[in-house]
Amino acid sequence: MHRRNSVRATARAAGSPTRRVSLRISIRTAAAAGVAVAALAATTAVAATAQGATAAPPSAHAGRTQQVEYFTGADSHPRHTTVPASAPLSPSHKAAIAAGDGDVTPIVQNGPVGSKLDVVFVGDGYTAAQQEDFHADVRAKWAKISAVEPYASYTGLFNVWAVDAVSHDSGVSGDPTKDVVRDTALDSAFFCDGTERLLCVDTGKVESYASKAPGADLVVVLSNSTKYGGAGYNDIHSQVGYDGIATASSDNDRSDQIAVHETGHSLGKLADEYDYGQSGTYTGPEPAQANLSKLNADEMAAQQQKWYRWLGQQSPDGGTVGAYEGGGYYQYGLNRPTDNSIMRTLGREFNLPGREAMIAAFYRHASALSSPVATDRAVRRGDRIRVTVPASTRVTWYVDGREQKAARGRTSVVPRALGIPSDGRRHTVTARATDRTDAVRDPALRKLLSGALSWRIAR
Repeated sequence: MHRRNSVRATARAAGSPTRRVSLRISIRTAAAAGVAVAALAATTAVAATAQGATAAPPSAHAGRTQQVEYFTGADSHPRHTTVPASAPLSPSHKAAIAAGDGDVTPIVQNGPVGSKLDVVFVGDGYTAAQQEDFHADVRAKWAKISAVEPYASYTGLFNVWAVDAVSHDSGVSGDPTKDVVRDTALDSAFFCDGTERLLCVDTGKVESYASKAPGADLVVVLSNSTKYGGAGYNDIHSQVGYDGIATASSDNDRSDQIAVHETGHSLGKLADEYDYGQSGTYTGPEPAQANLSKLNADEMAAQQQKWYRWLGQQSPDGGTVGAYEGGGYYQYGLNRPTDNSIMRTLGREFNLPGREAMIAAFYRHASALSSPVATDRAVRRGDRIRVTVPASTRVTWYVDGREQKAARGRTSVVPRALGIPSDGRRHTVTARATDRTDAVRDPALRKLLSGALSWRIAR
C-alpha cells in the first residue's frame, strides 16, 4: 500500500495547496524531434497478453495499443504485453497543464543543458503538501540508479530534474487492491490490463509535464507507493526528444532495478536477453541491437561481428562472454553475450557488450568535457579556467593550436601560466578531452568519447 505516515497525513489536511517556490525554477523547453526506439519486440515478440480489467486505466485511444514491459518480481525475467494507448490530450487539457503546476527543481546539476544527459523524474500520487517528499524520493531513487555500473563511473555526465505533478489524492490506483481508485495527475495504476505488477500511466500527460524540464533525454515516473511494480514504454514517439518512459514505485527498495533495465532499452538500444520459455526458433534477419545475434561465437570471431572483441572475457554479470542461446523472446535461433545480465534478469549487472553500449549512449547526449566558464565571451589572462571530466578521461591544453605539455591532465589552468603574453594580440586556449576507458573497444563508438572547448583570451 502507499506509504505516508500520520504526521504527513496531518500535514496534508492542514497544508496549503500553494506551491513551494524555494529552489525551484519554471522553465519551458522547445520541442525537439523525437526518435522512436527500434525495438525488436515490435516485430518478433510472442507477447504475453494479460486478461482482466484495470483499477483505473489511463484514458485509451480507441483502436490503438501500446507495447509495455513489466516485471512480476524483483529477481524475475521481464515480460511484454500490450495495453490500450493513451488518448491524445485535448488542447484545453494541454493548456491546463501548461498553466498549472509543473514546477521544476534541479536535483543534480553537473553542467549546462546540452553538455549533460538530462534525466527527468515526474511524480504521481503526491499531493501539493507532499512535493518535498517527492523530491526526497527522487534523490533516493537516483542514488540507487547511479550506483549501478556504468552509471557509477559516469555520474558527472548527468543532470537530474524533478517535475512536480500535483495530485488530488495521495497514492496510486490499484494499491493495495484492484478496487482502489485514486485521482492522480498521471493516472498511475497497478493491475493495468489485469496484470497486478504492471504500473501504467497516461503517457500524454507524462509528455506534457516532462516538457517543462529544461531538457529531457530520459524520463522516469515515480509513483507514490511501496508496492513492487513498474513498466517500460519503449515505443514512445516523444516530441520532447526522449526515447522511452520508465515507471517505478517510489518507495520499493527494488523498483530502481526496473528503471535501470529500461534505460538499457531507451538509452543503450539494447534488446531483452530473455525468452518466454516457449518453443520457437527465430528465422528473421540479423538483429540491429548490439546484444543479440544469430551468429555463434566462432562465426562472430571469424566475421568480426557484434561482440567479437569481448569473446572470452570475464563479464561483470558473472561468467565469460560467449554466445548463449535464447533471447529476444525466442528460445532458439538468437544468442546473447552472457548467461544472465540485467537485460535478462533484474538485480544483475550489465554485461560487457551492454556496458559498452550504455557508455556510448551517455556520450551521445553528454560531452566528455564541460566547464562552468562560458566560452562565448573573452577570458582574462589571470582568470582560472576549470573543466570537469569523467575519471577515466585525460585532458590536454593548447594555446593557439600548440599543446602545452606541462598542463597535461590538469582540470584547471590560468592562461597567463600557460605562457600567454600581454602583447595585445588575440590568443585562444583550447581544452581537449578523451575518455580512455577500456570498457569501450569498438573504434566507431570510441569516437564519441572525445570533446573540446575553446576560450578567447582578452587582449
